Amino acid sequence: MGLLSCGTPLNWEDAKPLAEKVRAGGVEQLIRVFERLKDRTHDYLKWGDEVEYIVVRFGNDKSCHVTVRAEEMLEQLKTEMAEKSHSLPECCTEAMESFTATWHPEYGRYMLEATPAKPYRHDVKDLLCVERDMTLRRRQAELHLRPNESLLAIGNFPRLGCKDAFADPLATTLTNEASRSLFFPDEFINKHPRFKTITRNIRERRGEKVCIELPLFRDTNTKMVVDSETTSAFPGSTQNNTKRDTIYMDAMGFGMGCCCLQITFQARDILEARHLYDQLAMALTASTPIYRGYLADVDCRWNVISASVDDRTNKERVSGSAYIPKSRYASISRFIAMDPRLLPQYNDLNVPYNGKTYDRLIEAGFDDLLAKHFAWLFIRDPLVIFSELVDQDNNSSDHFENIQSTNWQTMRFKPPPAEDDSIGWRVEFRPMEVQPTEFENAAFSVFIVLLTRIILVYNLNFYMPLSLVDENMQRAHRRDSLKSQRFHFPCDPYREGCADECLTELTVNDIINGSDKFVGLATLVDQYLDSVSVDETTRGRLSEYLTLIRMRASGELLTPASWMRNFVQNHPGYQRDSVVTPEITFDLMKEVDRITHESQFMSRVDFCSHYSVARQT
Repeated sequence: MGLLSCGTPLNWEDAKPLAEKVRAGGVEQLIRVFERLKDRTHDYLKWGDEVEYIVVRFGNDKSCHVTVRAEEMLEQLKTEMAEKSHSLPECCTEAMESFTATWHPEYGRYMLEATPAKPYRHDVKDLLCVERDMTLRRRQAELHLRPNESLLAIGNFPRLGCKDAFADPLATTLTNEASRSLFFPDEFINKHPRFKTITRNIRERRGEKVCIELPLFRDTNTKMVVDSETTSAFPGSTQNNTKRDTIYMDAMGFGMGCCCLQITFQARDILEARHLYDQLAMALTASTPIYRGYLADVDCRWNVISASVDDRTNKERVSGSAYIPKSRYASISRFIAMDPRLLPQYNDLNVPYNGKTYDRLIEAGFDDLLAKHFAWLFIRDPLVIFSELVDQDNNSSDHFENIQSTNWQTMRFKPPPAEDDSIGWRVEFRPMEVQPTEFENAAFSVFIVLLTRIILVYNLNFYMPLSLVDENMQRAHRRDSLKSQRFHFPCDPYREGCADECLTELTVNDIINGSDKFVGLATLVDQYLDSVSVDETTRGRLSEYLTLIRMRASGELLTPASWMRNFVQNHPGYQRDSVVTPEITFDLMKEVDRITHESQFMSRVDFCSHYSVARQT
């Protein structure tokens, strides 16, 4: 969740006059890191994953809630980590049975985030550590669960924002001072001062509450106007939403209270880090079809998070001199690689940038692409300023991270931290949705790692205009996008010239499994594995992951979003009204919990049968 500094956070009225000071300080801190480490090379290729979880409590009355017990579990897990860190093992050693994760807080007090205790190497055999490590992390956390609790890797809690969604005694005395939300109580925001402050300051900078409007899935008996008042955690509030066909949400917690799967890579050097960029992953991993107790007509969470942290004022959201085209949480807006094949027309978005920042970076030796990238990030105001950290020297990176860590893009280019010379230039891959099982999360993590390898090893060229990348992002949100959508894609990855002559629209199946227009990403990965020294056992395990990816892309296996949607629509309590009742939620969460744990012991064939289209018909 970004920078977690300690101190006294300033409200927006006090922070606003300091924004330029923080921006200027952040630029100088960035320049110092760049000057010191721009020529650093030959770093080890490393990577790691981040998996986020929700802790839920099941009641004997078939109720199901999120619970702030995750906060207590986090402290227990951190204590374990501190006690065992002195003997931190290498990957895949037997000692990993007793120590396998680093645990982190997240926005919601009901959430946990786990990362590997040590990064993985780019050795192919290390890819086999991932699923085992994820499973061990889960088991480590589950030791701290109570009998009626479960740890679920799901995109969001289906009834988050409904008054029955919140467990614990504190749910009887809810407040909403930070967010002014009708639905999301402050008591379920992480207690670190950063989180409530950023919630409040986004609202105050914007000049009003955030507004999240999702299209409602229309079933036979669906009411076209969703009643917010009867489900509100704060009945009697004056603001209500009556927009037709829309699920309305009004707080940062609806976005940052979602879970995801992320991958961070350390590249060999700054040039390699700048070369990595995202291709389609969100549609393959879609897992979030339910919001505030209603089936939505979308399958992914990205736009929800984007709207939940959108601090742009009204003037910044409409065309004019102050216009900012995107929320702080958005798809990338600039390619930054030093690659002659990256033609100027691919950076075709109208991206404003901070002129002072750009000029200072150019003066300091940054090239135009990199200077404009950071100058685009630095049009934003810092959202959380701690009074004790206003005055800093350039040996710190707090001012820089204040801006950098609150620009949440699909890909995040990360300079080395000022305080740690052991860490190199990194890239964070952010668009994926979390999957319920370790097998799925490992499969997609491994697949993304292998894709980065083939892009770099074979020098593949998937550049295309960023306006089309943005369009792909929106298409990926749509319900059953694997079946219903085609995506812009350059079908000749070996080209030297412009993408125009090879740009086409393909299904995800075409992109992954191949067609008469494109060989297929999975095929390219297979070719790469054939070219490196991989023993039969390792290749067999990796083939299981590729099979999952291929079957998901072809539609033979449902996405978690489609599977959840089908579960709801086939539930005996479903009234074909788009409403996901507490009873349906209880049964759905129990089924997710069952599949999660049974998948650790079943064959891959049996696992895939849970998601098979044939089983759902």
